[in-house]
Amino acid sequence: MELELDIPDSASQWYKLKKNPRLFFWWLFHRTTTPLRVLPDFLVIGVMKGGTTSFFNYLAKHPQINPPFRKEIKFFDIHYPEGLGWYRAHFPTRFKMKPGMVTGEATPYYIFHPTAAKRISNVLPNVKLIALLRNPVDRAYSHYNHMVRVGREPLSFDKAIEKEAERLNGEEEKIIADPRYSTFNHLHYSYLARGRYIEQLQKWFAIFPRGQMLILASEEIYTSPAIAYRKAIEFLGLSAWEPNDFKVYKQGVYEEMPVSTRNHLIEYYRPYNQKLYDYLNRKFDWDR
Repeated sequence: MELELDIPDSASQWYKLKKNPRLFFWWLFHRTTTPLRVLPDFLVIGVMKGGTTSFFNYLAKHPQINPPFRKEIKFFDIHYPEGLGWYRAHFPTRFKMKPGMVTGEATPYYIFHPTAAKRISNVLPNVKLIALLRNPVDRAYSHYNHMVRVGREPLSFDKAIEKEAERLNGEEEKIIADPRYSTFNHLHYSYLARGRYIEQLQKWFAIFPRGQMLILASEEIYTSPAIAYRKAIEFLGLSAWEPNDFKVYKQGVYEEMPVSTRNHLIEYYRPYNQKLYDYLNRKFDWDR
């Protein structure tokens, strides 16, 4: 399974390496064996706070899946300037990939990042993509509470969504123009924007065929995980199998959203959701 290690991608992390001999030699070995390592067969591309951690852990237990050394590698969004060798170093060697085995990773910022889809198509044109879409109202509030919990959000939820357009103004253009530009605001304060799924999927399907992406409702993962799991295993072309349990990983606990705020967001997302339903010819139970 995954190892939660800080992989060097900055001067500060190299400093950490020097203070941790075990991690230093671990990374040195993986970097020197980069040519022997495979690239992923599948990517879970989103969404943030949509159950990607739990779902990837379920997938990683499958006997035909050899997972990377951490679930969320963040290459095609944040660490792309580090180069393909850096990315390869996270994956198994080809000697550990028996016939029929696959590997993959899950970075939920990919689906929202403005250049990730194009980068992925350049490096992995035939990769299989899995997107987990959660009720955008619930996703936004969970995202906000996570930011509060980790000390990155000083505003109330109502104030944060009011200030979102100002916080994100020009950020996407700057990220596109400069691969090393900070994604901080775009990554952390995109509570409403990340739930406008129609905008994101249209960009992805302009690059990838629809048959190359499996879209699952996060609510299905919570209520019927075995069914969602079977869909993913079939999509990946793997043998029928499922884990002994589907426990939830990293479940946040926070106060319930005020009814007035929830009603406001339901109305905000209604036209975006309807466009999504029409686009996919599929309806999600998100209008309440």
